[in-house]
Amino acid sequence: MTTVSVQRGVLAQEWGVVTALWKRDMWRLWRERSRWVGVVLQPLIFWGILGTGFGDRVQMDGTQQDYLAFFFPGIAVMIVLFAALFATISVIEDRQSGFLQGVLVAPGSRAAMVLGKVLGVTSLAMIQVLLFLCFAPLAGYEFQAINWPGLIGVLVLSSMVLTAAGFVLAWLLNSTMAYHGIMSVLMIPLWVLSGAMFPAEGTWIEYVALFNPMSYSVSGARAALLDVDQVGTEPNVWICCLVLFLGFVACTSVAAWVSRRPIGRTS
Repeated sequence: MTTVSVQRGVLAQEWGVVTALWKRDMWRLWRERSRWVGVVLQPLIFWGILGTGFGDRVQMDGTQQDYLAFFFPGIAVMIVLFAALFATISVIEDRQSGFLQGVLVAPGSRAAMVLGKVLGVTSLAMIQVLLFLCFAPLAGYEFQAINWPGLIGVLVLSSMVLTAAGFVLAWLLNSTMAYHGIMSVLMIPLWVLSGAMFPAEGTWIEYVALFNPMSYSVSGARAALLDVDQVGTEPNVWICCLVLFLGFVACTSVAAWVSRRPIGRTS
């Protein structure tokens, strides 16, 4: 057997693990039809209620947007965040049911297992967020003016970063309640402090945002949805993509390393 044949066999095994986990997440979404109601309605209700409630109370100095338009990209990132949070909790459930034990003894690396989960959750997140983006004209965004490659790139990379980070915590924890508690305390404040709900410029949040990975998701999405000159001081969308890509590489590497930790071991 030649070296090329061996390499092809290894790649086929890796791809098999990735596609199997991806298909499993997609099949779950297809079977759970009730999830589609929340997928569409929850972000719209959240955007409408908070957007109209805070609209007259949040100062939008330095921009030409109203609050509903300003809040729209923050909701898009929130959809990605919640999709990653709720989907990666299945890592704990799969460990408890014994599914992941079967994956680990099958041919394929730990990195392939992590990547399969990341791609599956990212696919779910993108279905949800694309449905929400269909309502962009209601926020004042014109489809032809949106930087679609940049917007999709930011949202995909955001989902991949959040899923890989969620995988790490889900692997380390043995309780879904503990997972929900930690992720709520960690991720929700990061989203609030990302500039999603109110402008961060001129406040202490502006300095926190420099070290908040989620701020690059919100800023990149906002810059892609509307001309940067109108947004104000948003960084370039491709710079945000680069930062998010580096975060994805780092989180995926940690997830692959952490997955070597024995299943069922308590902290």
